[in-house]
Amino acid sequence: MSRGSEAAVIRIKPHHYVHVLDNNTNVTRVEVGPQTFTRKDHETVISGPDAMIMIPPRHYAIISNPVVKSETGEVAREKSGQIRLRHGDEEIRFQQDPFPLYPGEKLYGKVSPLQVVAPNTALRLRVIRNFTDGEEEKNAGDEYLFEGPGTYIPRVEVQVVEIVRAIIVKPNQALRLRAKKAFVDKIGVNRKAGEEWLVKESGGYLPNVNEEVVQTLEAYILTDKKALHLEATNTFTDVFGKERKAVSYTHLTLPTIYSV
Repeated sequence: MSRGSEAAVIRIKPHHYVHVLDNNTNVTRVEVGPQTFTRKDHETVISGPDAMIMIPPRHYAIISNPVVKSETGEVAREKSGQIRLRHGDEEIRFQQDPFPLYPGEKLYGKVSPLQVVAPNTALRLRVIRNFTDGEEEKNAGDEYLFEGPGTYIPRVEVQVVEIVRAIIVKPNQALRLRAKKAFVDKIGVNRKAGEEWLVKESGGYLPNVNEEVVQTLEAYILTDKKALHLEATNTFTDVFGKERKAVSYTHLTLPTIYSV
């Protein structure tokens, strides 16, 4: 903000404002333009004239120490007449008419465009304070993905950790994944911490925040002259629907393509 003016008459342009301190009550108020403001002897213009904050379409601004507003949208005041603030808090504001900053409010950073998430990418988000998203409760420390294509609408309760890009699975390839903790995957299967499995569908794959990509596997092409000797490390049902016991051995001699 600019320094206060000692002039008795201040011409405030449209979409500009000043902060005026009443030295009798020690209360600071906002005067907005357009107007010709005449300062009284017991008043001091402590800042301004400053331009109002303008947020164009598809942009947002973060306001530190935002004012408290009633259900009708009116600014709350203390008994002394001073503006009531949510000290130490933040508020994200989107496209709206130009507005002034009340005494104590600050613009954090600058007015920024909303982040567009492209196809085959996602934002990895971390919850920094509890909130309710629709009917879903989210707790501090939770992480989740916002998958593109789409425009991400920021929240003060959520922090953007990183941009995640899809891994392209080519024909005759598979992704070997490991669960970081117990969760339900994209196809509704319950996974346990440490469990490993394969994703064989060709195309882009966005790993869940609870999934770790171990490696990309290449398929083995079997012929009538080539076979694989396999050992089961755990009891499971293979791709042919047969149950394999741990430490059991299998010979694959069929002319086929096999992903372990």
